[in-house]
Amino acid sequence: MNIEIKDILAILPGENETAPQRVERTSVCIEGKRIKAVGEVPAGFRPEKTIDGKDRLLIPGLVNCHTHSYMSFMRNVADDLSFMDWLFGRIDPIEQKMTDEDAYWGACLAIVEMMKSGTTCFNDMQMNICQTSRAVKESGMRAVISRGLVGSGNDEAGSSRLKQAYEEKAAFADCDRLSFRLGPHAPYTCDEAFLRIVAEEAKKNNMGIHMHLSESRTEIENCRKDYGASPIELAERTGLFDVPFIAAHCVQVDEKDMEILARHGVSVVTNPASNMKLGNGFAPVPEMMAKGINLCLGTDGAGSNNALNMIREMSLLTLIHKGTHLSPQCVSAEEAFRMATIQGAKALCMENEIGSVEAGKKADLAILSLRRPSMWPVNNPVAALSYSANGSETETVIIDGEITMENGKILTMDEERIYFETERIMERIGK
Repeated sequence: MNIEIKDILAILPGENETAPQRVERTSVCIEGKRIKAVGEVPAGFRPEKTIDGKDRLLIPGLVNCHTHSYMSFMRNVADDLSFMDWLFGRIDPIEQKMTDEDAYWGACLAIVEMMKSGTTCFNDMQMNICQTSRAVKESGMRAVISRGLVGSGNDEAGSSRLKQAYEEKAAFADCDRLSFRLGPHAPYTCDEAFLRIVAEEAKKNNMGIHMHLSESRTEIENCRKDYGASPIELAERTGLFDVPFIAAHCVQVDEKDMEILARHGVSVVTNPASNMKLGNGFAPVPEMMAKGINLCLGTDGAGSNNALNMIREMSLLTLIHKGTHLSPQCVSAEEAFRMATIQGAKALCMENEIGSVEAGKKADLAILSLRRPSMWPVNNPVAALSYSANGSETETVIIDGEITMENGKILTMDEERIYFETERIMERIGK
């Protein structure tokens, strides 16, 4: 479909990678899956649909770089617990009762929540093969899927999970909104020998890796005790950093760890709400930025956040570090916006396809209403996204050139059915 978004205030990329974003009134033409033009309407362009930009803001779709979508029905069931009690005492028992169909409906609920707050792409680690991918394909969302891997050496369980990861990738080869990575869970669920196998598999199959690293003090202590290295050092020596690598959390990292991350071009996903809620601390985001590390933003799963709202996460990101560093200039709204868009796209190796409003890129866009108390008056839209917006301002979402949400209504999924199914899951599993 040819779409014209007419006379809208838009956040556009700066003149170069480090220049501030520009806020301009413009028109955007979409032809098929891509943005055809930003600014002047090309000669001969005939829109089949025109969207009036009056009192609206156009942004690139937000990129949630770390989550577990299947966990969305677990929100508010494992709160106020230590990290290990949360994971092994409450979440793991629920996961053991889950069926594949449960994971599908959980992913559907997550996609609804993300779409309604402006996210158009997410990087997921999941357990039940093909279920999240099925939800993504049906909903029109874009995603990178990692089958969570747990293993010890070349044991049968680890090998089986690797096989499942390849089977899922092959099963959805026809959907260009889906791509795949390998997802070794963490240093405390994958031993060194298994991590070496995953690294070799990733290189052999030209796949990136998505992994939890240095999330808690307990993880650091146990890793040093078992391997004589920090989780970051362990990942480096096993060859995991030899392929495009996304490290989730990196809360407990030191100077040496950060130098390793920078040297290997590792992208780090910070998850402020989850890290605070589980009592793991604050990632040294300003220090990692100073090292030139590509920082991006994620929500983590609803079991630990308990939301999948990237605008809320931008607000936390900017405010937390101002407070911890006693500096109002620390992590600006501009920097948070970049982490939630183009730097997230870069982490997924998609910066040439998504993450900014530019001609030639995929039409992954969100339109927000400015006629909301949180956005009015329109003084600085970039600042508003971090400091006053709450996500509910999102009206319309376009992914791959298709309108998936219009005037707040999801067009590609049955919301009421999703609410019904996820409530029924928790009634069966036990709240």
